[in-house]
Amino acid sequence: MVLKNIKIAVLSILLTIFAVGQIILAFVFYKDGGNAFIRNTGWVVLLISGIFGWLPIYTFKKYGRTPEGKSYVHTAELVDKGIYAIVRHPQYLAGILMGAALYLIAQHWIVGLFGIVCIIIYIYSTFDEEKSSIEKFGNKYKKYMARVPGFNFIKGLIKILQNSNK
Repeated sequence: MVLKNIKIAVLSILLTIFAVGQIILAFVFYKDGGNAFIRNTGWVVLLISGIFGWLPIYTFKKYGRTPEGKSYVHTAELVDKGIYAIVRHPQYLAGILMGAALYLIAQHWIVGLFGIVCIIIYIYSTFDEEKSSIEKFGNKYKKYMARVPGFNFIKGLIKILQNSNK
């Protein structure tokens, strides 16, 4: 347990340093030059990132039966509605998309390097998240894992559309 807490603390510190660093560096190295299509694509990806970052807060509060006075992440029930019907880890996905978006916007290698570190940390963090969710929700979560992709929101949307046509 102590090692797990240390690991979480180290990953959180590293993620904070690299995510904040990437944001600052994106501002520092942003210039009007570069490829406008790539930069504009980055802005669209950043917007999508914002959607995946904020919708889970609303969804958890609405469906998660969070105990009074607790943070929205302390759900008492597995949430598989709303954004969680599309992807299992929307806030990690938001971080991944933001890391990519800032690189596309700034178009500078150091911004990209910081983004890659963030993306690796986000993906690595989902392994512990999956493990603790299985411990908390058991077989129900395993079935959810089989139904809903972890990050691939396009696949998740296609599955929803296919199921709605049945």
